[in-house]
Parts: sequence; structure tokens; C-alpha cells
Amino acid sequence: MTLDLTGIGVSRGIAIGRVVRMRHGDPEIYEQALEDGSVEAEVERFRQALRKASEQLHAIRDAIPKGTPSEVAEFIDTHLLMLSDHLLSEVPVNIIREQHCNAEWALKLQRDALVSVFDQMDDPYLRTRRDDIDHVIRRVQHLLLRGEAPSDALAHDLRGRIVVSDELSPADVLVLHQRHAAGLITETGGPLSHSAILARSLNLPAVMGVHHATRLLQDGEVVVLDGSSGMVLAGADRRLLAEYRRRQRAEQIHRRELLALRDAPSRTLDGHTITLRANIELPEEIRAARQVNADGVGLYRTEFFYIHRQRPADEEEQLQDFRRVLRALKGKPLTIRTLDIGGDKDCSAADVGLPGRNPALGLRAIRRCLRDVPGFKPQLRAILRASSYGPVRLMFPMLTSVPELESALALLESVREELRAERRRFDPEMPVGAMIEVPAAALAAPGFAERLDFLSIGTNDLIQYTLAIDRLDEEVNYLYDPLNPAVLRLIRMVIEAGDAAGVPVAMCGEMAGDPRYTRLLLGMGLREFSMPPAALLEVKRIVRRSRLDELSRRCRDLPMTEPEIRALVEALNRDL
Repeated sequence: MTLDLTGIGVSRGIAIGRVVRMRHGDPEIYEQALEDGSVEAEVERFRQALRKASEQLHAIRDAIPKGTPSEVAEFIDTHLLMLSDHLLSEVPVNIIREQHCNAEWALKLQRDALVSVFDQMDDPYLRTRRDDIDHVIRRVQHLLLRGEAPSDALAHDLRGRIVVSDELSPADVLVLHQRHAAGLITETGGPLSHSAILARSLNLPAVMGVHHATRLLQDGEVVVLDGSSGMVLAGADRRLLAEYRRRQRAEQIHRRELLALRDAPSRTLDGHTITLRANIELPEEIRAARQVNADGVGLYRTEFFYIHRQRPADEEEQLQDFRRVLRALKGKPLTIRTLDIGGDKDCSAADVGLPGRNPALGLRAIRRCLRDVPGFKPQLRAILRASSYGPVRLMFPMLTSVPELESALALLESVREELRAERRRFDPEMPVGAMIEVPAAALAAPGFAERLDFLSIGTNDLIQYTLAIDRLDEEVNYLYDPLNPAVLRLIRMVIEAGDAAGVPVAMCGEMAGDPRYTRLLLGMGLREFSMPPAALLEVKRIVRRSRLDELSRRCRDLPMTEPEIRALVEALNRDL
């Protein structure tokens, strides 16, 4: 009998192999009172565990084969930096000394304080950064309790095996790749976690969020993992296994065909050129964008300048980073989104204020930045100064009204005046745009288009706010639907507003990188897409097999019911 499990496909590919189970689990932590004379010995025991954890991560990093993408090592470096940060290296020591408690308990208290900060963040990318805190702290806790790290059990060759675990840290993923694992299945995690990003970088098929996987799947049984659909099959018969092996071979051929499109123009069959740019979360991901020959970067998130740090990156640090990315892009445009952190009063984990009652509707993104002008100005200065080194575009997030936009533009102009007074170089014609990601902004799109150089539709938030659901909430995320008629109507309104004002409109949400919707969006008038690098060549393939004039005709009058819209999308994609 076949057991069919579903999760979230976070790294494409089909893997077939025998299960190897591995459970980390949260170790049981109890408070123990210390005598005065044993406090410093406990402090030293804690510091020894930190040193051992650092040695282990350095050993993993040193074992990375030459030629591996540079971003792979960066994930390990992130955890090494966290180990050395005073929030993990010194605050627990202070707790041990002040409360006379054991190191495990002090570390648990600090972990709970840090995680509560990230849990209040509305941005799903930032919220998943709490996983890194858990991974690092769990490694130290295992060393304190057992003298070994949770991944020490992975010292064997795993060629052809599929690892099933409750969760996996980036270091675990790297070790598993080095041990030649065929695929990964975890009970927790999602597509924005560092572990998922790393699995994609390594082309390691992975499905996350498979509930009770370590209990339902047994060591040694053969399973099929589909990293595209998020499906896991156990107990498949010979016929089904043969079918998935056929799909596996077809996928390998398809991947080679996509790579052949790297330098091909993104042009439709009837001669229309479509712009395909990349979204990047971290500076290291620019390499992935170059590998698929993206037309520049359509969304560069800057939140990493502010998280996992004692203080935000200053103007010079941000400027140097932007310059590095511009050099890598070699003349292609870099679209920098200003800080988009929500829910917490201060994005520094070292000094956090009380969150609002509803972070999604509270002080986030441009609202927060306009409230904290001294903290926002260094980023605006860095972006403007970077524009003198290459084609930079600035993009404000989460705007809801034209007066709010005018406040942001006035602040930007005041920063320009400061730079002129200081005789600092910048491009006075640097394009300025905005994310359209709430219904109010979509409805006011004509007013935005009159005042800006470009618009970019952020479908992730636009869908959530339109449908009043949190796509990370398992209780309601089934309602997250890009094809909802209200969502499509808002998207079309933004595109039409841009066309009327002669302003280009892009899309940088997940919908832009989903090949199921490429032809629909082309027919609706979208001509610029920005997406994760891994999705770009598939979208290019569809663009090159499409006739824009025909799609525009078929999508001119969108049907108003969801069944009609789904039937149209199916018909548009029939020959793919």
C-alpha cells in the first residue's frame, strides 16, 4: 500500500532511495542552582562548548570542495558569526553569573528572548531567520549535554539515501551533500529558510514541512521525493517506481535544455522582448543570478544589513556591498528595496521594543523608516552614492497612499541636497520606484505612476492583504490564491496605470516566478518579471514559446469567476 505524504517542495528534483532517519529534537533543559564557588567553572564550561561548536563549523567549512558556489560557505560563516556575537557569547555568561544557574538554562533563556523577537516579525523571510538561532543554539546545547553535536551521526556515506529528519541546519545540509545524500525530507522548515536556500544552491532535492515524517517513514524503506510538487511516496509498487524513474530522467534532460537557454534572448515568437530579472536575498546570491544571465536584479532585499547584528550596517558598509553587487552585474541594473522590517519597534535583536498588536498592520517597512529618519538616512545615502558606480534603482516598499509617497520623496530629496553640499557623487537621474503590495496602493496606482519612474507589484503581500490570510499560517494558507478574481483585477489596474503614464511595471512576487502564470501575466500586459534565479530559465522557455499578440487577445476580457479563470490558464498552457 502506497503512503502519500505532502509537504513544501523547496528544492526541485526527484530523488528515489532508502530512508535514513535522523532526529535532533529539542534537548530537555532543566534549571540547576549553582553554589557561589562553581559559577566561574560553569562559565568556562559554556565557553568551551562555544569553542567546540566553532571548531566543528570550521571543519565543515574547510571540507567544502573547491568549485562549490561561494554562497555555500557563507551559510556556515553566518553561524560562525552568530557564535561570536555577544548575544550568544556574553549574555548567557551574564545570566550564569547573575542567576547562579547552569549554562544550559542560561542559554535557553537567551534563546527564548531572541526567538520571541523574530516570531513577531511580519516579513516571512525575516521570520524564518529564527531557524538559524535555533540551529546554532541547539549545537551548543548538545555539546553541553552530551559532548557532541547533533549532526555527528552523519559520518557515514549516504550515497543514494534520502535523509528524513525533524529539521536540518545549513551545516547539516552541507554535511549531507558531502556524504552524497540523494534527497532531504524534514518535518519543519519552508522555502525561505537558509537550509532550503542552501539545498537549492546545491541542487539537492528537498521537501520540508512533512508532518510526522520521522514517525511514518521507516529506516531502509524506499521512498520517492518530488521536490517540485512537495510529494513524498512510500511503499510505491514497481509500476509507480518505474514511472518516477522515467520522470527523473526526463527532468535531467529538461534541466540540460534549460541551461542551453542561458544566453538566448528572452523574446516571444512574434518578436517582443520580455525583461527577466532576479530577486536576491543575500549578496552572495548574485552568482546564481549571473549563472542564468538575468537582466539585472529586480529586487535586492536589504534586511540582512539589520538582522543578526549588534548594530545596523552603517552607510559605508552598505555602500561597499552595493558596489560589489554592481561590479558583479557588469552594467546591468540593480534595484534596491529600502528596509522592509515589520512588527518590531527596532530591528536590532540587541534592543527590541514591544511589538504592535498586529505586526502585519503595524509599524513596518516605509512607515517605520519615515518614523525613524536618522536611522533611515544612512541607507538612502548609501543607495544614492552607489548610483555613481553603476545603474541603481531605488524602490520604496509597502506604500499605501500618495501623501506617504510624497513624504518619502521629500526625504530622498533632502538627502540629495546633503550629498550635494558635501560634494558627494551620485546619479541625479537615478530611477525611483515603489512596491505595489497593498490594495490601497493598487487602487491609487495612477497617482503613484505620475510621480515615479517605475512600479513593481509585490504579489506575496498583495494577495495576503486582499484575501486577509497569512500564507505561513497552516490553518488558512489554503486560501492563498493568485488566481482570485479580486487579485487579478488589482494586478491589471496597476499594469494599466503604468501604461497610461508611460511608466514600466514589473512584478517581483512569487507569482512572477511561477511558470503556471507566465502566459496569463504576459496576456495581462506584464513585460518585466523578477524572480528567484532558479525559476528564470523555465520562465524564459515559456516566453520563447509564446505569441504575445495572441495572449493579449485571449486575456483582454478576463472571466470573472475562479473556475473560468482556471480554465483559461489551463488552455493558455496546454502546449507546454
